[in-house]
Amino acid sequence: MIHLNDRHITRIGTPWRELQEQVEAVLRLQGTSEVVQPLKPYLRFRDPRNRIIAMPAFVGGEIEASGIKWIASFPGNLERGLPRAHNTLIMNDPSTGAPIAFIRSDRLSAIRTAAVSSLMLDAYLERSSKPDFRAGIIGAGPIGITHLLMLHSLYGDRLEEIRAYDLRGIQRSKLPRELQRRVRICSDWREVYDHSDVFLTCTASSARYIDEPPRPGTLLLNVSLRDYQPESVSGLKAIVVDDWREVCRENTDIEQLHLLHGLEEKDVLTLKQIVWTRGLEAFPPEEPVFFNPMGMAAFDIALAAFYLREAKRLGIGSRL
Repeated sequence: MIHLNDRHITRIGTPWRELQEQVEAVLRLQGTSEVVQPLKPYLRFRDPRNRIIAMPAFVGGEIEASGIKWIASFPGNLERGLPRAHNTLIMNDPSTGAPIAFIRSDRLSAIRTAAVSSLMLDAYLERSSKPDFRAGIIGAGPIGITHLLMLHSLYGDRLEEIRAYDLRGIQRSKLPRELQRRVRICSDWREVYDHSDVFLTCTASSARYIDEPPRPGTLLLNVSLRDYQPESVSGLKAIVVDDWREVCRENTDIEQLHLLHGLEEKDVLTLKQIVWTRGLEAFPPEEPVFFNPMGMAAFDIALAAFYLREAKRLGIGSRL
């Protein structure tokens, strides 16, 4: 069995286009017997804000991997100077069931999230007539920073501006070196929202705060899933999810739109439709796009398998 941690993942790096290919491969198989992922259960005890989520999956095809992600989210950790999330994965040989790897890496979870976002962003930019765009992000924790690094790496030459806001403040000196001169730190979320073509929410907010409709043509990457008051997005037509069963629950913005405004599965597009059947072409460029990715276990297992292959190729990791 091989053990990988954040240090190993960092050594391997983030080849974003290769990571996109892994996510695309999963999407191609989604809906067939080659992708199996039960509805993920949430373990809650004592403080109802806390949750530990089990995310098992099998992905066949060219990936051929199986395993389980076990990720804890304890928002109160931030007040104690601790990470909010703790991520582990166990990988199993899909032919024998034998455990073959243990991965303890919060970074890997953030990389998966940003890789999925990048596919949605590619589709959005493909239909856009503008060569350049302005990006903005709310939340500068590990997931937010990983998204900023992804934006800089994949689209740096097209980015007119990057704005960022975090309720806890952002220290420029603590940003990754390549971002320090690029990011404009704002004092209010509206300064970001009102000046972004691509707007990302990567927060642990306990209350919905966005109360204004988006500007025409904006891409809303709603990574944290619980930031929009329903009335601010109830009129949107181009709503995209990764998996309706997963995202229409647990007090997400999608569930609120379902309960309060009658949103149904038939009213949304899936990321698979966006990537493989050019689903955004059904909407004019001025229609805002609202992407809500709950997070598919199959993506985590596919990317874990990618890093495991790279670790073996490069001789990285510890033998257990």
